[in-house]
Amino acid sequence: MSVTAAAVDGAAESLLAIFEAAREQARTRLSSSQLQALLVVQANEGLNLRALADGMGIILSSASRLCDRLIAAGMLERGISPVDRREISLTLTPYGNEVLHDLRDDRLRRLELVLDKMGPASRTALLRGLREFTRVSNKNAVMELSA
Repeated sequence: MSVTAAAVDGAAESLLAIFEAAREQARTRLSSSQLQALLVVQANEGLNLRALADGMGIILSSASRLCDRLIAAGMLERGISPVDRREISLTLTPYGNEVLHDLRDDRLRRLELVLDKMGPASRTALLRGLREFTRVSNKNAVMELSA
């Protein structure tokens, strides 16, 4: 492993620790898979159960049980798909949106505390590097790993 890859791995661990701390402190405790499901639904409002399972990389029955728990918690709704009445459509409830909004706000506050300790030049370099990393990884990383 290169020195750069090791440094990125270490930074990713720090970011994950911040995200995990925010998730743990949320007024509504979510498992990692519940949070992931809510984020996938938020990014793809109205998706069906199969698309959720595919988006999370889990089997359909697991996605169904996960949805059942989120529906029972009042964060997710099942409806009839406008595309195919035989399929369900998953959407966040106002409460589900509120939970994600609060969690995101907490993560941002935690990130700001760290970023405020960095100098302006370091923050600018970090932002430039993250933008490039995102641009390149979105196009190449998944395809190269699956090859």
